[in-house]
Amino acid sequence: MRRRLLTAAAQVFAERGYTDSKLEDIAHAAGFTKGAVYSNFGSKQELFGAILRERADSEYATVMGEVADTDTPAAAGRAARLVARRIADDTERGQLGLEFAARAARDEQTRKIVTPLRRAQRETAAHSIARITERGGIKMAVAPELAALILHCLSNGLSMEHLADPEAISTDLMEQALSTVLAGLIALPPED
Repeated sequence: MRRRLLTAAAQVFAERGYTDSKLEDIAHAAGFTKGAVYSNFGSKQELFGAILRERADSEYATVMGEVADTDTPAAAGRAARLVARRIADDTERGQLGLEFAARAARDEQTRKIVTPLRRAQRETAAHSIARITERGGIKMAVAPELAALILHCLSNGLSMEHLADPEAISTDLMEQALSTVLAGLIALPPED
């Protein structure tokens, strides 16, 4: 039931935007009653946040699965490629994330959902950066937490720019931007 509700909600939110989406329409699209939505999610904000959280978790699992057994410089390039492709291929997520972040700036209830979600994403990224660089014996030019913040903001900004101008902000250009920043964050060890 939860999976069907999330799928239907993502579709309705993407088609109509957050404000114009009604829980009744989401429930109907999933084949349930409005009560089923409330029994799984306490509010429209929680449902929206669950969609974003699920997609972020999926991206993290994909990136970590791809870079798990790769040395750090190659892992950075592979991660940049995966994130750039995700931004280009999942514009729906970018639209939803941008809309929810803008709403959080004006709405306290939405902010209560967005803030922990974003913090968790940055903390997960920082932990991953530390784990990958430690495994590879690579030192970062900055602390993993700062690197995570920089990369989080860059990927969100690239998503917004790609949504506004997909022809100019291509997947290749986004990959170059991510790779360049990653290269600047990694302090490569001296060669023997």
